[in-house]
Amino acid sequence: MTSNALPLAEQLILAKGWDNMLRQLMLAGKHLRVLPDVTRTDSTEVKGCQSRVWLTLEKSPVDGCVMLAWSDSKIIRGVLAIIQEKVNSLDAEALAKFDFPAYFSAIGLDRYLSQSRANGIKDVVARIQG
Repeated sequence: MTSNALPLAEQLILAKGWDNMLRQLMLAGKHLRVLPDVTRTDSTEVKGCQSRVWLTLEKSPVDGCVMLAWSDSKIIRGVLAIIQEKVNSLDAEALAKFDFPAYFSAIGLDRYLSQSRANGIKDVVARIQG
């Protein structure tokens, strides 16, 4: 496995070409639990995303970080699953310092995001690290 890539991210590294990457993203999205309607509120919605995205994040010194997210887009659900996998493996201090753009580049995700999706993902990362 690549240095700091986790299982879902590793599948992106192994994907060859846009079709395989898209397939792996949609498969990764199936790992997200659907957020209940009561959790999908204005305060949990990430503004600036092309697709609707909701995100909750809890930081605990004991349990580390727990991120839950959902989107109405299958592709973005996959991206969120990749982000969630990484976030949930970090403690709060490591999360604040983590270089998501470098991680996206290392796993090849940045090559497959349109500019509008990339901008939305920047907003997601800003919410997580904010």
